[in-house]
Amino acid sequence: MTSATVRVRVAAVALVDDLTRPTRVLAARRSAPPALAGGWEFPGGKVEPGETPQDAAVRETLEELGVRVRLGERVGGAWPLGEDAEMLLWWAVALPGEPEPSPVQDHDALRWLTVADLHDVPWLVNDLPVVSHLSGLLRG
Repeated sequence: MTSATVRVRVAAVALVDDLTRPTRVLAARRSAPPALAGGWEFPGGKVEPGETPQDAAVRETLEELGVRVRLGERVGGAWPLGEDAEMLLWWAVALPGEPEPSPVQDHDALRWLTVADLHDVPWLVNDLPVVSHLSGLLRG
């Protein structure tokens, strides 16, 4: 990749139970595309032209989980997603409502994970560094 290459920006959320003392985080299982099906990830998607990453994170969470969220602080820096993309991740809490998977948005299951079971699902390989980082931030 050259310095002139534009990376795709993905905005995502680490949906937690509490922004100040998170004890669990929500993971979503991919149902598509076939190469990613069965892998777990943080809800989110591409930042559209003219959209801020924060607005994209809120929009994607509503589309994928059916809930509005309040964003907290960013989690880490820009997390690489392969050679051509990077993920910006924010702590978030759901506003009234329960998250539900949206098969239309390529997810077929959701699971709340504590620090003790954070590694119990097969995360997508590019999300593993984020998962390791979160394991030091979630409260036991």
